[in-house]
This record gives sequence, structure tokens and C-alpha cells, in this order.
Amino acid sequence: MEEAKVAQLRDFVDSCKSDPSLLHEPLLVFFRDYLESLGAQIPPTSKKSHNNQKSDGMPNAEFSDSNNSKKKSAEIDDDDDDGNDDEIVESDIELEGEVVEPDNDPPQKMGDPTVEVTEKSRYEAQIYKARAVDAMSEGKPLEAIELLTYCIKINPTSAILYATRASVFVKTRKPNAAIRDADAALQINPDSAKGYKSRGMAKALLGKWEEAASDLHIASKLDHDEEIHSILKMVVEPNAQKIEEHRRRYERLRKKGEQNKAGKEHLRAEVGEKKGADDGLLEEEGTVAVVVGRPEDEELESGYFGSARNGQLGPGGSVLSIHKSGELNAKLDAAATQSRLAIIYFTATWCGPCRFMAPAYQTLAEQHPKVVFLKIDIDEVGDAARRWNVSSVPTFFFVKDGKEIDKIIGADKSGLERRISLHAPKI
Repeated sequence: MEEAKVAQLRDFVDSCKSDPSLLHEPLLVFFRDYLESLGAQIPPTSKKSHNNQKSDGMPNAEFSDSNNSKKKSAEIDDDDDDGNDDEIVESDIELEGEVVEPDNDPPQKMGDPTVEVTEKSRYEAQIYKARAVDAMSEGKPLEAIELLTYCIKINPTSAILYATRASVFVKTRKPNAAIRDADAALQINPDSAKGYKSRGMAKALLGKWEEAASDLHIASKLDHDEEIHSILKMVVEPNAQKIEEHRRRYERLRKKGEQNKAGKEHLRAEVGEKKGADDGLLEEEGTVAVVVGRPEDEELESGYFGSARNGQLGPGGSVLSIHKSGELNAKLDAAATQSRLAIIYFTATWCGPCRFMAPAYQTLAEQHPKVVFLKIDIDEVGDAARRWNVSSVPTFFFVKDGKEIDKIIGADKSGLERRISLHAPKI
């Protein structure tokens, strides 16, 4: 055994001695099983309660239980004593696993499918692929990527070469690059287990848990892999199930909200008819009608006739959350009246990239007080998302004088800053 590899093994054992919880990482399940087969006793993991965990991912781990992401979930308070049945009660969804900021590097070099592949080039590609594997084992991922890129150049018809480079991009936390390579691998060989595995793990890094679960399930069926099984059971599947439950709660909320809205509109119609009848009767008698508002009327006025109040923009420097389509229209009208640029940020609580954009969006709002920064949850105000043809989140619309002038799709911080500088008034 090479001396360098022995030194790496010694360092790993020292790390396990200082922090035995490393042995509970999903990637080390094979090593843990081996130790237990020799009679070793593995110390139980000292896992903190979910409410106190922070996102301090452990280095070199594909997914770490300490990397919990909290998502907001909407639930209906069925025991509301005030009769406000459509009130949203916010609760946290605890999501396991590491989510990284999307990589926006230029696309990596891909192979030319028209290149003629000879036996010599195939053999040479295999030699360089072996060198790339050695480079990864020595902790040199950039060198491994360069070697695999050369392999792909001389043998662009090999799905395994693309899938291998995709796995290196996953380990270097470049999920978008990994997805591009995995897609290329699957285009060449639709049954590439490694292609599905790499793409699934890359999507997990982006917080796309349901898509990740789908790819990893296919990979597991094509070629059973203990690492895939461990990640699916411990991280990806639980997250996907939580998100599905989250969507069901929002659907329940939406249906109940529609019922409440229909009831309020019916009540408003009844109140209007009664008021009209009373006004006519009093007018005939030569008196002035004074209508005393009831609690139901006050609720209707604030919910149905409150557009003027909702249209106020305030001094700026903050993000305004929109909870109804009427609010969005009122804010845009107010912005147009004041000749101010408005930005509509469509987001979702289950969206990993959106979590990275939220603090940047707030910072930009503070830096540009003359710009109106709006935020809409597509699950809460679905009709607005449909009206603006939102197909993915995050999406940013730039609106001036009531008209869309620009749009950004994706978590592109620098792009958002450039567009604001381009369209915002100079202060």
C-alpha cells in the first residue's frame, strides 16, 4: 500500500477518534458495517434536537445530518375562536441534508459527437480515466476533472466518462455542472445507473428533493448501491415526503380559503341588499340613514375594500410580502403612480435556491429605497403565479409604469444586481 494512502488513512482514523460521530455519515455505512462485523461497538450519534441545529456542514460529507434547513409550512387553525378560519399558522419543516448555492460557472467543455472514435482512443481514454480516479483518491479533484475532460474529448461516445466527471462535480459542490454531465451520459445511455446517481445527488445539493428521489430510485433499480440506499432512506426520501405533506396542507388551505371567500362575498351581497332596502325606506320617510357597522361589515371592509390601504408603499428600504392578488395590483398601481421601479420576486418555502436569494433580496431592498421590492409565495398566491406565467422559482419580474420590462429566472445574485442598476433610477 502506498505511503501517501496510509497517511490519509491514519488522518481519517485520528479524525474518527476525535469525533466518533463521523462514523454515522451515510457515506461510511460500509466502513461502519465492517467494524461491527469485527465486533467493534460504534458509539451512538450525539444528535442535537432539530430545533437547535444549525447549518454547519461537515467537510467531505455528501450529506450531513447537521445541515438542517427549516422551511415554513402553512397550516389551518381549525380551532380559531374568532371565526377567522383561513388564518395561516406558520410552522417549521425540518429538512436534512446539505444544500449549496447553485454554481453559475461557464459550462464545462463537452465532447464532439462527430469525432471518430478508434480503438486506440478508447484505450487511451481508459488510461487517463484511471489516472483521474487516482487523482481523486489523492484529493486532487481539479486534476481529475482535467483528465476526464481529455478523456471525453477523445472518446465523446462514452456515457461512463461523462457520469464519472459528473460524480467529481458533485464532490466539488458544482451541482449544475454535474447535472449537465449526467444529462449527457443519459443521452448516450438511458440506462446509465451512474448518470442517474450523479444527477440525483446533484439535485439534492440544490434542494430539489423530489427530483433527486426520482433519479436515485432509478439508479438503485439499475444497479443497487449501498451509498444510494443510505442517502435515500436517511435524507432524500424524508425530505421529499415532508415537502409533499407541505403541499397538501397548502392545498387544504387554498380550498378552505376559497370557501371562506365565497361565504364573505355572499354575506357582502346580503348586507348590500339590506342596506339598499333600508336606505329606500328611510328616504321615503324623509330621514337620513345612519348605518352602524357590525363586526362582519368591518371584516368585509378590511378584506374586500382595503385596496387603498394595501396600495401604500411606505418609505422603501424593505421587502413587502404579498398575500392576495388584489394587494399585488394595488402595489403595482401605486408604484406606477409614483414612477417607481417595482420588482416581483416569486418564491416558495420548499425551494432551496430561494433560501439563498432571500437575504440578498432584502439587502438590495435596503440599498435601493426608491425601488419597490415585492415578494410572493407561489403556493399562497397561486393565481398571481399563474397570471404571470411562473414556471419555476425563484423568478424576478421588473415592472415599470405597470408593464413588464425585464425578467430573471433562477438564483442569479449578480444578474439581479446588474438589472437593478440598469433599470433603477440613479440616486
